[in-house]
Amino acid sequence: MRRILLLTSLVFLFVAVIYAQYVPDVLGDGYLRRTFQMPDDYEGKVVCTLVKKPQLPDVKQAVLYIHGYNDYFFQKQLGDSVNAHGYNFYAMDLRKYGRSILPNQNPFFCKSLTEYFADIDTALATIRSEGNDKILLMAHSTGGLITPLYLDSRKDSLPVDGLILNSPFLDWSFGWFMEKIAIPAVAFIGRLFPNLTVQGYGDASYAHSLLKQFKGEWEYDTNWKMINGHPKKAGWIKAIQEGQKQVRKGLQLECPVLVMSSNRSYPESKEWHEEYLSSDIVLNVHDIQEYAPKLGNYVTRDTIPDGMHDLILSGKKSRDYTYGVVFDWMGKD
Repeated sequence: MRRILLLTSLVFLFVAVIYAQYVPDVLGDGYLRRTFQMPDDYEGKVVCTLVKKPQLPDVKQAVLYIHGYNDYFFQKQLGDSVNAHGYNFYAMDLRKYGRSILPNQNPFFCKSLTEYFADIDTALATIRSEGNDKILLMAHSTGGLITPLYLDSRKDSLPVDGLILNSPFLDWSFGWFMEKIAIPAVAFIGRLFPNLTVQGYGDASYAHSLLKQFKGEWEYDTNWKMINGHPKKAGWIKAIQEGQKQVRKGLQLECPVLVMSSNRSYPESKEWHEEYLSSDIVLNVHDIQEYAPKLGNYVTRDTIPDGMHDLILSGKKSRDYTYGVVFDWMGKD
């Protein structure tokens, strides 16, 4: 019996050591990742994954990037650019996304956006433990909804020095009936039947605008960032709806906030349109700009000419413009 207990203890110790260490990441080029075992949730085992570039010598400031929906961190140009401007770079694959998807899980699913707060807490605590005393939080799309809500929950002691949002998901991009009648009804159903599937696989147009094998410039793992997305459940709709309502009531964050969007939207369809390469085909950019001031008391807004939904994946001219806006704003802090 003692031998069994000793063996069990050694196994748990081995697992803890593995989880506590950085290992080479799938991105290569020196990127590292570290997996954190989180408390089990309603689907069982949960992990989140922190990715980073090696520390810059004598640098004590960092950027933490949070991805969007049906997404994960693969944008090496972002990490390299942040490094080049004198910041250590980190990115978090939240639970059930990218590197953190486990076999027992429904990818991207949550019942509340607060489920991700522990992941961000873990990332920020790790970044500080590695010698960074100034941290900027950067997020895209759904990450751009999660992060201001996270900061609002920590506003008595803000854990970061600024927030940078790339096309944040502050509102649905539907017509009046969907946003005022259908979505609230589905959100209500989501309280009772969170696992009810309410939307199947989506169009592939956005993926086609990004992937090099189609019309875009990029390569990524389509098992983690799926070409046709993933069926959405009523509980996820409820979580998003609740988060957006909270933003619209006003958060009054006290840290500086930069909110960026494309200068135009274009409706997505099954047919290919060249406008997909120079527009946000996921969200309504006017909604982003309208609700941005609700985030805090020091909000700067900017629009990127011909930007795509993920501004840093836009055409070269637009993404260079995006980086210019970001680093100019960071330099004013």
